[in-house]
Amino acid sequence: MKAAELRDLAVDELSVRERDLTDQLFRMRIQKSMGQLEAPDKMRTVRRDLARIKTVLRQKRAG
Repeated sequence: MKAAELRDLAVDELSVRERDLTDQLFRMRIQKSMGQLEAPDKMRTVRRDLARIKTVLRQKRAG
């Protein structure tokens, strides 16, 4: 997901996506601790997408 795509979304949509990715990351961490995580590289992309969303949200709320 690119930052330019995220900037076109509304704050409400970004908040929903942030919540979804946070939940997904939590579930992936649990799976990793239990040794059941199938795609460990997916954690990196989820973490980065979450960071992008948080950055865009912060920018929209500040200005």
